[in-house]
Amino acid sequence: MVFDSCLLNGRPDPADPGVVRLGHPALDDYLELVAARARPNTLIATAYDLKVFFSQIRKDPAEVTTVDVLAFIKMQRSPCIDAKVVRLEDGEAGLSARTIKRRLASIRGLFNFLVVRGDVRANPVPQGLAARRPGQRAIRQVPLIRTPRTLPRVLEPGEVSAFLAALRTRRDRAMAEAMLLGGLRRCEVLGLRLGDLRPGEHRVFIAEGKGGHQRIVPVSARFFATVADYLATERPQTNTTDRLFVVLKGPRRGQPLSASGLDEIVTGARDRAGIIRLTCHQLRHTCLTRLREAGMALEALQAQAGHRSIESTRIYLHLAGGWLAEEYRRAMEAIDAQTVQER
Repeated sequence: MVFDSCLLNGRPDPADPGVVRLGHPALDDYLELVAARARPNTLIATAYDLKVFFSQIRKDPAEVTTVDVLAFIKMQRSPCIDAKVVRLEDGEAGLSARTIKRRLASIRGLFNFLVVRGDVRANPVPQGLAARRPGQRAIRQVPLIRTPRTLPRVLEPGEVSAFLAALRTRRDRAMAEAMLLGGLRRCEVLGLRLGDLRPGEHRVFIAEGKGGHQRIVPVSARFFATVADYLATERPQTNTTDRLFVVLKGPRRGQPLSASGLDEIVTGARDRAGIIRLTCHQLRHTCLTRLREAGMALEALQAQAGHRSIESTRIYLHLAGGWLAEEYRRAMEAIDAQTVQER
């Protein structure tokens, strides 16, 4: 079973991926299910993961075994370009553990679908490896792929100032401030509509959050001031969309801005500002880290970020180094005071 590279027709726009197919009835049925229950980005990623898997394994889904899955993992961990080139994060030369884990999740989801439908008897993707002691039953599951827990990089105040100064339009600055001052995700910024703004309350309604979850979050008055300038002076009055951020020039003038368009804006401003690395998600991380450093409660930060689990929010405890240092100082003062009393 071999897929041609043209089957996905390049990389579809996440804002309008259209019909994503791989040319196999079972896989296309599964992608149709994914499209009905997940966001466009998830659909595109799932289709690409399945394409990679079956392009390397070259078997029909009904013929795939656990041995094939383990062989796929080995291939993914092999050096991509040069064995001497390794990541500082984990010292590996192949694809990152997170990428491999995501691809296994996509493959596991496909076979769960095929099991329910009766096309295959069992899912060939194991949940993990059983750890046994001699003469005893399995006591725990060892993950197939261990992903390193790394802290995301946040921007320094000087980098934030340089980046904002390098943005060329009020629209660009408003989008950056939505991430820097409100902690919005890239897809949430692009999904904003005119009716989602609540200037009198300094809040915005997030209708297209991650996983389809909605929320209302406060955003600084600076963002609303920038948006007001953008609407008054830059946003075309002839467009037919109610999306807040639209293309300002060219043949797509007045149409909703795409994810690739926003990435191009951020990359251009980053290069002009002389910043080595900067992404939309780093702007979000920077906002949430600064809010935690300023004393925002973890539960409130969870609501602001739109995290379903507070475990996802706990990472900002580690990023906010001032909080940890202050907690350590208080604990040490208590320990020292107790030691003095005992003497």
